[in-house]
Amino acid sequence: MMVRSRPAPRRADPVVRVVRAIVAPLTRTRAFRWAAPRVMPPIEQTIAALTGRSVQLSGLLVPSLILSTTGAKSGLPRESVLMYTADGEGGAIIAGTSFAREHHPAWTYNLLAHPEAEITVRGRRYAVRASLIEGEARERAWGLIESQWPGYRSYERGSGRIVRLFRLHLVREIGAGS
Repeated sequence: MMVRSRPAPRRADPVVRVVRAIVAPLTRTRAFRWAAPRVMPPIEQTIAALTGRSVQLSGLLVPSLILSTTGAKSGLPRESVLMYTADGEGGAIIAGTSFAREHHPAWTYNLLAHPEAEITVRGRRYAVRASLIEGEARERAWGLIESQWPGYRSYERGSGRIVRLFRLHLVREIGAGS
């Protein structure tokens, strides 16, 4: 859960650290980058439906959230399950890596057009305001992200584009997930 105070950074459970060490290199393979965007979303949707949106598959290894945005062109509600990294100030950092694909993920366009969004973290909903992270703050953000998932920035290098990083500023808690 995101909070306004600055708690001491939590170290991952030793079992999670070992599994991450094994899984992280696999996520940088071509096979994973091809399969994950096709396989992960339907699995995530099924798990979310079965658990009332309180559990995400990716959340077994890294902090994960459901980002609810407004479509940049359509104006319709959109959802994406994403890894997030605590920013140390009660907010979260999310990266538009899109499994190293050459195009920015749609949710990044949505946040650029409509920065007011909602997130669901472990079944709790929050209103957030997104801001694009630029300049020196980008390097600091990548440092935080890679301290959580070593090698994650390789998605940026593999994509051939500058990955959009966003800081989600907590506005207020909305209540339990629907």
